[in-house]
Amino acid sequence: MKFIDIATLDVQGGNGGKGCISFRREKFVPKGGPNGGNGGNGGNVKIRSDRNLNTLLDYRYKSHYTATRGEHGKGSNKHGKRGKDITLRVPVGTIIRDAETEQIITDLTEHGEHIIVAKGGRGGRGNAEFATPTNRAPRYAEPGGEGEARKIILELKLLADVGLVGMPNAGKSTLISKISAAKPKIADYPFTTLVPNLGIVKVRDSKTFTVADIPGLIEGAHEGKGLGIQFLRHIERTSVLAFLIEATDEKPRATFKTLIDELRNYNPAILDKSKLVVFTKKDVADEETIEKLNSFSISNDIPTLVISAVTGEGIREFIDCAWEKLMLERSEAE
Repeated sequence: MKFIDIATLDVQGGNGGKGCISFRREKFVPKGGPNGGNGGNGGNVKIRSDRNLNTLLDYRYKSHYTATRGEHGKGSNKHGKRGKDITLRVPVGTIIRDAETEQIITDLTEHGEHIIVAKGGRGGRGNAEFATPTNRAPRYAEPGGEGEARKIILELKLLADVGLVGMPNAGKSTLISKISAAKPKIADYPFTTLVPNLGIVKVRDSKTFTVADIPGLIEGAHEGKGLGIQFLRHIERTSVLAFLIEATDEKPRATFKTLIDELRNYNPAILDKSKLVVFTKKDVADEETIEKLNSFSISNDIPTLVISAVTGEGIREFIDCAWEKLMLERSEAE
């Protein structure tokens, strides 16, 4: 399935139905009173979050949505039926913005949350509503109100506990395929991963956490280079950042700085998250390199691990370390 994480929609509530002008017509009642019914309200356009969705693909091919109008009022005080609502389903983690102001309307972070993004127009009142002691036979009724029309932006940001960050071909996809049931495309060339992947990792005692494999960053990603800014948004919601660096990287400290700089340039707040450094592809590094990496340190609060997703070495330690960091983040947030 194609991954689409942003879409622009034109939505409009249904127009309200017209009020009716009508008078009683019964035998032996030559001058019956007004009995025109009200028009029905127009339908609303709603958006509801659904955990079973993971892309905004449906809205790439259709971008205009209008709810049905309310029925017109009828004689004999019969009111028109209300127009039917339209409910658009989106993945959990979708932010809805007003396209003109770019202000956030809502952030759907839980399954089943919903919001009305375009209200239907009010139904017009029939002439029976306007009867008074001084005007017993009003010959006018209200037209139905127009439904609300607006342009909105849907922006999906993945909800994951741990985000895997690294240069292209750093081993993120291989790692997520080993620790979860996710099956990303894997190959030995840059930018194999073209979309974010989500996986559920089992810890122990039925405990789990979610991990996101973000497409590789390069220097200048915050300016749109490489796969660029289009995927940096998916790192914003993660609680823990795991920086993956190849064990054979000759300048690991410089690589780590590049990754940090890209995140800082995109959104400095991201760097407040817990971090760990993971050296991948241990199976292709020599013993001298591994020995150096085992003593490698960025800072006291950023643990360093050396793993091989191919052989499985260090995988358990990675899961435990990520879980420990995640639990610490959650306890501090309470």
